[in-house]
Order: sequence, then structure tokens, then C-alpha cells
Amino acid sequence: MANLWHIFLAFFIPGIVGYGGGPASIPLIENEVVQHYHWLTVNEFSRVLALGNSLPGPIATKMAGYIGFEQGNILGLVIGLLATVAPSILLMIVLLKLLDRFKKSPKVKRLTLLIRPTIAVLLAVMTYEFLRSSFVEGGAFQTVFLIIVSFVLLERLKIHPAFVILGSLCYGAIFMAS
Repeated sequence: MANLWHIFLAFFIPGIVGYGGGPASIPLIENEVVQHYHWLTVNEFSRVLALGNSLPGPIATKMAGYIGFEQGNILGLVIGLLATVAPSILLMIVLLKLLDRFKKSPKVKRLTLLIRPTIAVLLAVMTYEFLRSSFVEGGAFQTVFLIIVSFVLLERLKIHPAFVILGSLCYGAIFMAS
């Protein structure tokens, strides 16, 4: 029972404080499942994130479902999903009227401006951890190669990100399988 409560907390807390949606809550989820509960390593988390990014839909719910299932089977999956969407549902129901009333408030605008750099720092730290893990696990050549090829495909050739992700997954399966 305690593990189910931990699954709930691991995804509810990032949902509450992860202002900005899935990309903003990913570093918070990573902190909970890797640093706090030690359910996954950084490398395992990056694989779950890559898998979640390759599928359609919100990333946080896919990660919550997968990690919840790994930790608590079907009930863990359901609790992880509910914990991920509950903050959004509660905020929409309770605070929509309040936010509409104060949307032009200088304090609300200032709060939004203060939260954005924090999320940027968290994303930068997570990116650094993923790169460091990739250099150790996959090697410097593989990491730099995938970064350069992805950049060229996305920025220069304007290939859709889904195809770049799919190509990276195929490359990893073929050339980096352990």
C-alpha cells in the first residue's frame, strides 16, 4: 500500500508544481523516480522518456503509466495516470474563475516571469545528465553523431521530429544494442 502512495506522490507533486505542461514536469518526474525513490537510473529514465516521446499523446501520462505499472502493476498504472492528470483537473475546476479574474494582475504576470527561468534551468540540468549518461553508456562518437545528424535533419532539412525520433530509435536498435 505504501508503494502505491509513493507512486501517487511521485506523479502528483510534479503535476502540481510543473507549471508549463509535460516538458516542464519531466525534470520533476525524473527527480522523483530517479533521485528520490530510486526506481530507475538516469539511463533507464532517458530510455523511458525516449520511448514516451516516440508515441503520440502527453509525455507525462505515458511515463506515469509505464513507471506506475513497473512499480505497482495495473493498480500502479491507474494510480500513476490519475496522479498525473488530477492536478490539471483540480486546477481547471477550482481556479479557472479565479485566474480569469486576476489575469491582468501585475503579480500574476511577475510570477509567470519568475517561473520560466526555473523550468529552463531544470531542463538544462536534465539535458546535461542525459548527455553525460549518453557519453558513458553509448560512447562519445555515437552521442555526437546522433546530435549532429538530428540537428541537420531537424533544422536544415526540416524533417518532422517524429521521423527523426523513429530513425534514432532504429539506429540505436541496430548499432547500439548491447
